[in-house]
This record gives sequence, C-alpha cells and structure tokens, in this order.
Amino acid sequence: MDMPSLTIGRVTSRLPIIQGGMAVRISMAPLAAAVAKAGGIGIIAGSGLSPDELRQEIRDARAGADGGVIGVNIMVAVRNFAELVKAAIDEKIDLVISGAGFSRDVFEWTREAGIAMVPIVGSARVAILSEKFGAAAVVVEGQDAGGHLGAVLPVRELLPSILEAVSIPVIAAGNIITGADIDELMAAGAAGVQMGTRFAATVESSAPDAFKQLYVDASDDDVVLVDSPVGLPGRSLRNPLTDRLAAGIEPRIERCVVCLKKCGKQFCIMDKLLKAQSGDVEDGLVFTGGGVARIHDIPSVRELMDRLVAEYRVATEGGTA
Repeated sequence: MDMPSLTIGRVTSRLPIIQGGMAVRISMAPLAAAVAKAGGIGIIAGSGLSPDELRQEIRDARAGADGGVIGVNIMVAVRNFAELVKAAIDEKIDLVISGAGFSRDVFEWTREAGIAMVPIVGSARVAILSEKFGAAAVVVEGQDAGGHLGAVLPVRELLPSILEAVSIPVIAAGNIITGADIDELMAAGAAGVQMGTRFAATVESSAPDAFKQLYVDASDDDVVLVDSPVGLPGRSLRNPLTDRLAAGIEPRIERCVVCLKKCGKQFCIMDKLLKAQSGDVEDGLVFTGGGVARIHDIPSVRELMDRLVAEYRVATEGGTA
C-alpha cells in the first residue's frame, strides 16, 4: 500500500511525513527544501535566528522546494517569538509549528493570515485547548522525542488519548526512524508523523559531519537527559558537557545573550547548541531522539524518503523490510 497524503489546513503534502524543526541551525533551507521536493513537509527551525535570517531561509527553501510544502518551527520560549512568527507570516509560510510553551496570540496571527497553526502537545488537555483556539492539527510529541520534552509518556502510549480528545489531524512524533514505524503509528490513528533525528543525519542537514557521525555511532547507552535552562528536560547524546552538567560542575553563565523569555541559567543553551552546530561535539549540546541507535548511515533526503516509502509498503503488506 502506498503512503497516503497529509492535509493540514489549506495545504497538502504527497507524503504524511513532516521533517522536524531542529534548532539551532540544523533544520535550515537545504534540508527543508529537499524534504518538500521529495513530497514531505520541510520545516525550518526559526529559534536562534533573527527575523531577517528566517526570511532569507524561507526564500531559499521555496526556491529549492519545487512547489512543495514549507513550514517553520519556532519555540514559544524564545524572546523574539512574535517577531519570528510575523516574519514567517510575511513570507506566506505554509504552516507554523510551535512548542516549548503555549501562546494564545499566535493562533490569532495565523488565523488572520490564513496560515495553518500546529502546536506541539504532550497531553490531551493541551491538545483540546489547541483545537479550541483554532489549531489546524497538533503534533503529539512523546517523551521519546529529541530535544526539549514536554511529555511524560512515549508517543505510542500518549497517542490514543490525544486521538480521543480532538477531531483535527494528529501527527505523531518520537522514536520514528523507519517506514515500519510510520505504518505502526498511522495504523494506530495518526494522520502523519514528524521525524527529526533521522533527518538530522542526512546529507542536506546543516549539522556538521562530526555531529552526524555521533548519531551513526550512538548506542542506547549514549542517550541522556539534561536539565535545560528552557525549563524542560532535553534528550541529548552523552559527551563531556553532559557529564559536567550531571556532576554539577559546569560553570554558570557569565554573560547572558537574553535569548529566552525565562532562563534557568544552568548554562547558556544558545551557546551550547551553536557549538554543536559548528562541530564542537564535546562542549556542545547534541540533541537527539530516542531512536538514534537505529541510525546507521547518512543518506541523502531523496534516498531516505524512497527508503521510508518502500519500508512502509512492505510493512502494510505484512512483511519485513
């Protein structure tokens, strides 16, 4: 069986796959464009960018997407959240995804612009609230997802309660690596999936080679949780930085760049994410999802999408890929 399409608000993608918005500067125009061109929904991570930088990334992604669907993911927790969302709206983005907090205002901004608003939720209560305010869909991100985590259950346990609570499309996210995973979650009722970690280890990802190779080499024992200054736990790969954080010996922030509305100041999240993106995988924070140990190569986006489609087809027909 072929994968079905995915409709969110006024836009439809040929495949029900949303590429996760991984900040800082991992999910940029090259990755989003490649995913959109291959039939999925390409997402630019806006957190950590200036409004002008985001505008340019959207334009660059559009230029390479061959008419495919392009969205943005912006954390509510970042101080320039409103400016980034409005920049994306000005560029006529197809959809806005937001997590790490809840904003009522963004529903009004996107509704007035005729743009689909898709919150990331970790409970039925927030999903219901999102639908009430006008969400076109929700991304249900389980505790097994990568980066900042707002749920206490893995997505496969969380999904049924969300499906029962809302009537809008529900997108599953967390520990999704293969086409068989996609089949499993869509058979359970999800309208589509969001995959971040698997796309971070592709040719078009803006992660450096050292970052991608950590994914390929990782085992389950390498995955740890850190206490993020955002106010949420974050899943990352173990390195000297996470060891220092666990031991409580990482130096406190000396200079704040005021990137967050509220910051716990355990360390500078922006500095550590930028270090990882620049290739410093010892002193940088390398966020990852729970399924990283199942990643064994770094394909192009086209190769990966073709693989996912083939694996999904085999799974729906009762075989193994």
